[in-house]
Amino acid sequence: MTRDARFSDADPRPLALKAEDEVDLRILSSLIQDAVLTGADITHDAKARRLALLVTRFRWEDLAAAGAEGREFERVRSLLVIGDVLRVVSDGVGRDTDTVLSLLAIRWLPGPDGTGRLSLDFAGDGTIMAEVECINLDLRDVTRPHRAVSGRAPQHPD
Repeated sequence: MTRDARFSDADPRPLALKAEDEVDLRILSSLIQDAVLTGADITHDAKARRLALLVTRFRWEDLAAAGAEGREFERVRSLLVIGDVLRVVSDGVGRDTDTVLSLLAIRWLPGPDGTGRLSLDFAGDGTIMAEVECINLDLRDVTRPHRAVSGRAPQHPD
């Protein structure tokens, strides 16, 4: 019998994380790896100095439990908000509803005095570079988990 996952199937609370340094960012990046979104799910508000992405992320934190219990893998809609953004440049990232993107990693490229660039790396060599005053990211689940359509965990060649 196939059914959608419920919060009661795993951790009862949705994920809510803040990254303020490189260690936090590595953890957040690993949890958002293989998140999918369309180009239209990316919003840059220059006045508010914020870059936001509405993604459907694979629930990596539930991978082992789902496998051990023989239940389906899950995805969840999440909001990734990057604060203190000074400038955004994208290369190879379509911004329309027809463009499906897969976020592979978020990397930190330090600059002077705590500033730097966040590189959002997408499959197919697309990149969004956000020049920021500091590392300031929030990742928050905004829906209940649901069955991963593929039924499998994302795989990457070694």
